[in-house]
Amino acid sequence: SYVGKTFVNQTSGKVLASDGIKGRVFRVSLADLNKDEDRSYRVIQLIAEDVQGDQVLTNFHGMTFTTDKVKSLVRKWQSLVEGIVEVKTNDGYVVRLFCIGFTKKRTNHKKSNCYAQTSQVKQIRKKMVDIMTREASSGDLKNLFQKFISESIAKQIETECQGIYPLQNVYIRKCKVLKRPKFDAYKLSEMHTETTAKEDKGAPVAPP
Repeated sequence: SYVGKTFVNQTSGKVLASDGIKGRVFRVSLADLNKDEDRSYRVIQLIAEDVQGDQVLTNFHGMTFTTDKVKSLVRKWQSLVEGIVEVKTNDGYVVRLFCIGFTKKRTNHKKSNCYAQTSQVKQIRKKMVDIMTREASSGDLKNLFQKFISESIAKQIETECQGIYPLQNVYIRKCKVLKRPKFDAYKLSEMHTETTAKEDKGAPVAPP
């Protein structure tokens, strides 16, 4: 989808304008990308990989949470559990995923706090790493990005950790692309063509 405009110096001699754009990283809120204000806490990083005419074709470069969202999740009387893993997707991208989750009170819990024991934290962290590895390695980067948006990985972690200790506010809070495969211009343009085709252009309105 169309994100915005970027400036670059004109082609001068052997210095091409397109070379000045390639490699630029753009930070865009998911709310602007998907027209969904509820997801404004996710910031998506897009890297410029190719230039076709006046169009800059970007690819996924990373994802993070806004600082205020992370701070709003951290509260007293609960344990914070974080899992980090490096995994390779089907299409050759190496990504580092950061998962965050918080313990919550069980049913009929009498104490004011809900701290997990060290052994339980280790079990939850292992489960986080296992699920993130399984989900990321089973598909390509585009598929992984869809899982971030639908929160499907976080929901699985929350469900599978119920037997260890109940969790709440589980999120994949950050993703970094560490290595990417050899640049394929055809694959990139094909991906952008598919995205454009899926966008609803609306029906033409007849003049009065």
